[in-house]
Amino acid sequence: MEYRYKPDVLDQLAAHGIRPTPATPPEKVHELLNDLYRHELRRLRDRLLRREIRKPDYHARVLEVRRRYPLLSLKIWEWTE
Repeated sequence: MEYRYKPDVLDQLAAHGIRPTPATPPEKVHELLNDLYRHELRRLRDRLLRREIRKPDYHARVLEVRRRYPLLSLKIWEWTE
């Protein structure tokens, strides 16, 4: 089966180094993007625990990470045409 990803979705994925082919199921791409997002949040939490980040600054940094992954707020079927 072939999938036609929307151009803006492809641009956002490329910003994270993800370049799906027409044969790549959106579910797999979503899973990879979600893994990257969770990895960033874990790294941030680890930095907080090592006291490299002050607790008052942690919330703002979490929000910053969330803003870099707007595709995760869309339904998978909204990624394709």
